[in-house]
Amino acid sequence: RELLPPWLVIVAGLTGIVLLCVSTKDVPITPLRTKYGIVLDAGPSRTILFIYQWTTTKANKTGVIRECSSCPVQGLGVSNYTDSPQKVGESLQPCLTWAQQEIPAEQHSQTPLFLGATPSMRPLNLTHPIFSDGLLAALKSSPFNFQGAQILSSPEKEAFNWVAVNYVLENFFKYDWRGQLVPSGKGLAGVLSVGGTSAQLTAKVEEENQVPKEGMKLQLYGQTHSVYTHHCPCHGTAQLRSRLLTLLIQ
Repeated sequence: RELLPPWLVIVAGLTGIVLLCVSTKDVPITPLRTKYGIVLDAGPSRTILFIYQWTTTKANKTGVIRECSSCPVQGLGVSNYTDSPQKVGESLQPCLTWAQQEIPAEQHSQTPLFLGATPSMRPLNLTHPIFSDGLLAALKSSPFNFQGAQILSSPEKEAFNWVAVNYVLENFFKYDWRGQLVPSGKGLAGVLSVGGTSAQLTAKVEEENQVPKEGMKLQLYGQTHSVYTHHCPCHGTAQLRSRLLTLLIQ
């Protein structure tokens, strides 16, 4: 074996001495800040409080969130308190108090609080304004940042269901072996939502020129998706139950 040149050994030694003598310090890495959000899903039969969390990391300008916990509100849905509007706020207090314990106190004022209601609650604002005012007052008095109430239309509700299903199935993106977000490469699933009196089929429209007027365009993870919901009346669980009973009787 050939020996290293003497000058190379001297240079390497001097370099090592300099590196040992120079003072060093650790460069602090700022941790990603965790943020929280609260959604009250108010349906005709029940209400559930969901807590979501996310960081500042985004995938193609779209946030990456996860559900961390939930709290079912005891009792019936909020629309069943029309005869006793003072109790609607009381029914929400246990879950709102629980949320204050789950979310750090210093982030309460920065945590958005949303109320999403189904179209079955649309008449309440007109026929029971005292009830509606009592519900909103209970949410405004919480320490969270109440963003307002919104009654979702059927296309909006089904489009959100479509997004939620494909998000959970990781059809929009996935994590690679380095822990980075990359496109999943999988197709997008359609969603069949069966209610009491009807059913809705929601799917992505592949051809841009075939998007109906009732369709919605969603910008998610760097791509535009045209989503359309087809309403199927008289195909709900009530009709299916009636048909089943008819067959059994026959």
